[in-house]
Amino acid sequence: MTTRTVDTTQELAAFLRSRRERLDPRDFNLPPRQRARRTPGLRREEVAELAGVSIDYIVRLEQARGLRPSANVVEALSRALRLAPDERAYLFNLTQQRPRNADKPATTAAPPLARLVADLSPLPAMLMNHRYDILAWNSEMTRLLLDFDSLPPSQRNAMWLCLVHPEIREFYVDRERVVREGIAHLRAAWATHPEDRALTELITECATHSEEFARLWTAQDIEVNGRGHKVMRHPGAGVIAVHFEVLMPLQDPDQRLMICRAADDESQSALDRLCAR
Repeated sequence: MTTRTVDTTQELAAFLRSRRERLDPRDFNLPPRQRARRTPGLRREEVAELAGVSIDYIVRLEQARGLRPSANVVEALSRALRLAPDERAYLFNLTQQRPRNADKPATTAAPPLARLVADLSPLPAMLMNHRYDILAWNSEMTRLLLDFDSLPPSQRNAMWLCLVHPEIREFYVDRERVVREGIAHLRAAWATHPEDRALTELITECATHSEEFARLWTAQDIEVNGRGHKVMRHPGAGVIAVHFEVLMPLQDPDQRLMICRAADDESQSALDRLCAR
């Protein structure tokens, strides 16, 4: 059966009932009940107990009586009903709440994505997390930017390199725009991942050691830039203009795949010369 629009109140009620009824009471450390179970799954009072809400609250939700649970209640229901990540996201969408980030920040490249980065040759490509930590790269990206293998892991961060590394500091023709956009992304990531101490430490370190970063951070710009254009002064190939695209895999949402391609024929020729070395 199809409808033109989704009645989120009714859909929420049906979804909660279906997920409650599919659970096996034997999988939960719940006190024994005297009366026999007439329906499959957990009882409403058991879900209420697991989620830390009242039975009446669960009843009203399952009867589509117009409640809009808070983000904390949605999180508690997700745990009580043992929802899979996709189901949890669906529940947050139905209740029009913003989910907390359930995934830990990526610190290593997912193997399939690392292979994809290599397979994208001859296009320069690399994999980053929300902090701009560089997790994987192909040889074309090292020829275009920097040999990341020569850096300690703590310095493999695109924002830090742009601010501090002597080769990268003067690499971009429109340097201030590149730095401003990077800071605007970090501020958005900071709000999305308030629990990420490594990100907070990175921001603090950059603001302490870079007057440029500190000045632009106070502008409070917010931007998540997944597509754009950069012009670079390459020491061995001259000026190279590239278009870039940033993709976020569904299975690994904290990993971001950046792919670059030449913006014009002259830049393509320069990239070809770099890759032929």
